[in-house]
Amino acid sequence: MISESNLNRYRLFCAVAECGSISRAAEINYISQPAISKAVTKMEESLGTQLFIRNHRGVALTDEGKILYEQLKTAFDIIHEGEDKLRRINELGIGRLRLGASAILCKHMLLPYLKGFIEENPHVKITVDCQSSSKIIKQLMDGRIDIALIAKPENFIDIGFHSLGEIEDVFIATKSYVDNLHIRGESAIFEKANIMLLDGENVSRMHVDRYFSENGIFPEHVLEVSGMDMLIEFAKTGIGVACVIKQFVMQELENGTLMEIPLTVPINKREVGFAYLKGAKPSSPLERFMNFARNPSPACIPDCQ
Repeated sequence: MISESNLNRYRLFCAVAECGSISRAAEINYISQPAISKAVTKMEESLGTQLFIRNHRGVALTDEGKILYEQLKTAFDIIHEGEDKLRRINELGIGRLRLGASAILCKHMLLPYLKGFIEENPHVKITVDCQSSSKIIKQLMDGRIDIALIAKPENFIDIGFHSLGEIEDVFIATKSYVDNLHIRGESAIFEKANIMLLDGENVSRMHVDRYFSENGIFPEHVLEVSGMDMLIEFAKTGIGVACVIKQFVMQELENGTLMEIPLTVPINKREVGFAYLKGAKPSSPLERFMNFARNPSPACIPDCQ
């Protein structure tokens, strides 16, 4: 690894080679002539070879000096090219943003934000990873994604959170399914109905399990499904009662395709929003996305109130 002092000597060496004069190189680099002469001498001693021929007109490269200069010029050109690319990235908004969300939140909430953000930042490369919320949180903590759309986690002191509003978990079914059970009342529903839930590792399922425990509810017949979209579709077929996020079945509830099962004690609402790691300096694309999320256009705001 090249030390900072050696890198500075290389830079001064190239300046002398290009100017053909120590005094001129000292002038354009705002440094004294003795300092440049000392730097060149140290390089020659370190490399065990003479790099310049001194004459009354200035200095000229030796054959060995020409070899070193060509190599250093190529290296500095690569460095300058890298700096120029970074400047263009900042000027044009080029960069990479890695997002994570569950499939259901991605479909109903993330896509409207992404559409508006991409329209304003067309040069940002975006990747979206759809996993369960628990896996998305782990990826965020491991630094494999930049930002996650999730229900607000508990006891995560290293996570910053920008709330987009609240979501509500409800139980839904077709009216015919409930009528065919020939039952009335909440307790009978949980005793006789097929209760369709997300799998046990899902954050939404954990939230519902806490509700069951706190209210002494013990479903007799449980069917586990890996995704909420499938839960909704299973409920539509009339094979059971599904626990889903109410905001994502509003159309079905309004047109009568599904009905909400009334609960004596409603399930606590949850905040949902964008989570990110606190403490680390955000990348330019992440900073722009967070600014967009805080001040989106009305068309980008899903209804989760």
